[in-house]
Formats: sequence, structure tokens, C-alpha cells
Amino acid sequence: MNAMLQKVIDIVKEASALMTSDHFTVMEKDGRENLVTSSDIAVQHFLTERLAALLPGCGFLCEEEDFRDLEEEYVWIIDPIDGTANYARGIADCCISVALARKGALQLGVVYSPARGELYSAELGKGAQCNGHSIHVSDRPLADGLFCTAMSTYCKEYAKSCSDIIYDIYMQSNDTRRWGSAAIELCLLASGVVELYFEMRLQPWDYAAAMLILHEAGGRIASWNGLPPSLEKQSLVVAANRPDSLGALLAVVHCHLPDGVPYQ
Repeated sequence: MNAMLQKVIDIVKEASALMTSDHFTVMEKDGRENLVTSSDIAVQHFLTERLAALLPGCGFLCEEEDFRDLEEEYVWIIDPIDGTANYARGIADCCISVALARKGALQLGVVYSPARGELYSAELGKGAQCNGHSIHVSDRPLADGLFCTAMSTYCKEYAKSCSDIIYDIYMQSNDTRRWGSAAIELCLLASGVVELYFEMRLQPWDYAAAMLILHEAGGRIASWNGLPPSLEKQSLVVAANRPDSLGALLAVVHCHLPDGVPYQ
């Protein structure tokens, strides 16, 4: 593990102390489904301050407070609490997600869920770990795969398309699961717990760190066009443990969305 990754892990662990308190306020952002807590804001402030000091001159893309600066060579992509709705209700499936990109290419990623006791990390070209142990995707075929998904909670106008896609994939796979955190679900795919993933619309901070972790664990991830999801704007995301399974997921997505995603 290089010194930079260890420093990021240490900073993320320090930040997690700000999300273990029971004393926080809950607010709505763009509707009753899209929540933000005072802990989200506190964690983001802590991370941006410490990571800026760690890498002077860097940029940021963060979920809260419209914090976007993508012009620099190095950009931190941060979700201070992925799974805020879970966090606000005392559900363990929430995490801090931090990725570092250089000129648009991911270099390292850290996903830490203190309540689950899981810290996932990866460096480009050096594999992925959970709690210091190497992880790898499973080799289960699609028919034996567990499928993580969601119904586009923040944009319910896409629910029917999601439902059609989910039904078709469900009928080809073993069963579905829903943890309520994209980062956690993609890390579970990376560690061989589940095999398949689909969401209609995610933001880069939802998946950036976990995308590198999954890649370094031998998994596959793509947007509608088969290329990696964008690090600058929202994207449809499919992921799988095997190339043939990813191809099958994309075929279902293209069947129901032949003209692309229904948003810009």
C-alpha cells in the first residue's frame, strides 16, 4: 500500500467519527426521498479540508453543497455519506466514499462503512482489499447470481423502465438484494458476495471509489454505451462479476432503453 492511500484511509477513518453520533439533523434536498443530514455536511467539510492539505491544488467533486471543481489535474470525488436515508434511520448500510482521479483516470478508492465494520480500498493496478485482505469477484454464472438494484428513488418517472429491466434480469438470475447504498453494493460485488448490479441513474460520487475497487477485484462495470460510467456527470450503471453476465445485463438494458438513457 502506498503512502497516499494509507493517508486517505486514515483521514476517512477520522471523518467517520462525525457520523457515529446520534445528534444530527435531517433535511430534504430535492424532495422527501432525497435527504441530507448535518453529518453529511460535517463529514464533507472535514474531508475537503484534510484532502486539500494532503494534495495542494487539487479539485473536488462532492455530493453536498454543489461542490464541483473538475479543472485540476487531480480531483477528489467524494460522497460523505452514501446511503443517507439508511443513516438517518439507524440502518448500518451507509458509508464514506472517496476516490482520487488524475486527468480523468481513477487512481485510488476508499469505501468505509463503520457500522458494518468494512473498509474497502484499491489502488490502480494493485488489486483490491477489504479490511486489509485481498478480495475478488466470484465466478458464479448469471443464473446463480444475486442481483443488486433499485428503482430510481430520486426520479420516480423512470420507475416503469427500471421495473421492466429489473424483471427481465431477475427472471434470468437467482434473486435480488437491496442494501440502499450503491458504493456498498458494488463493493459486495467486488468481494464475491453478489454478482450483478443495475441502477438507472447515479452520480459519480455514488460509484467512483467502488468502481475502481470492483475493477481491481476483477469485475466489470459499464454505462449504457458499454464504456465506463462518467466521472463528471450522472450515468446509468450496470456491473457484473463476468464479461458474459455484463453483456447479458446490457442486452436487457438496450431492449428497454434502445435510444439511450432518458436524461442528459
